[in-house]
Amino acid sequence: MGEETIARRLLRNSLAGTVGGVAICLVGHPFDTLKVRLQTQPVKNPVYNGLYDCFRKTVKGEGIGGLYRGVGSPIVGQMFFRATLFSTYYQVSSFLAGSDRQRVTIPEYFLAGMITGFTVAFIEGPIDLFKSKMQVQVIRAAQGHPSVYRNVFHCGYTITKQYGLRGFYQALSATMLRNVPANSIFFGFYEISRNFWTPQGGSVSDLTSGALLFSGACGGFFYWVLTYPTDVIKSSMQADDTVKANRKYNGIIDCVQKLYREEGWRRFFRGLTPCLMRSLPANAVMFVTVEKARLALGKYI
Repeated sequence: MGEETIARRLLRNSLAGTVGGVAICLVGHPFDTLKVRLQTQPVKNPVYNGLYDCFRKTVKGEGIGGLYRGVGSPIVGQMFFRATLFSTYYQVSSFLAGSDRQRVTIPEYFLAGMITGFTVAFIEGPIDLFKSKMQVQVIRAAQGHPSVYRNVFHCGYTITKQYGLRGFYQALSATMLRNVPANSIFFGFYEISRNFWTPQGGSVSDLTSGALLFSGACGGFFYWVLTYPTDVIKSSMQADDTVKANRKYNGIIDCVQKLYREEGWRRFFRGLTPCLMRSLPANAVMFVTVEKARLALGKYI
């Protein structure tokens, strides 16, 4: 019976995470496109003069579809990624709770998020890599460089053909640098907010959609505000040349030094505005979707 219960819980959390992955991608991808383009454009002769200019030029040159450039990788990958994210997180949380407690402590939620962040980096890394390659290809085209990839799937195929699975993990160390603390913060602050809105003696499963929206937005906000520079490092290293010998950055430390020389500490916060604009609604919608899906699926699984 125990194994069956675990299997059902994993299935329920995986399905709920899959639905949540679609929701966050549809809501948040346009903001992510603007974020990555602002993060990775050159300091000298930049293509965009701020957020609005990036939005205007993207829509004018590529249509609304330009905001969803590279969405193929995220929307497929996010389904699998979020399924793994939430099933891992809830499974780790259950393990930490043990058999004698119904809820874990707040520090344990942060620990569960940390373990989850490490685990999912191996899935999220390739998704972000292909997405970033497609998003920055437009910037390089504006500088006179020919387009290398026809679409995100061609990008994945080309990298696999040339470098095998090893090519999927360009900047894996930088992905880890972001993911481990970021997911700890993400789930930790989400749970703090959920506990705050839960009436004494009540259950988090009884929270209103508004409370869940706020809690999800809270987790997303602190995820980015407290770890954003690490995302700039990750994006810069993933957008770098696929050929190792031609890369601008030789590791995290070298990347940090070169980025700092470009623009000082401000360089590590470029693109923060569209990121925050994305994180609040996208994560709010995702968490509500996941929690409501878990409750609905609990009637059948």
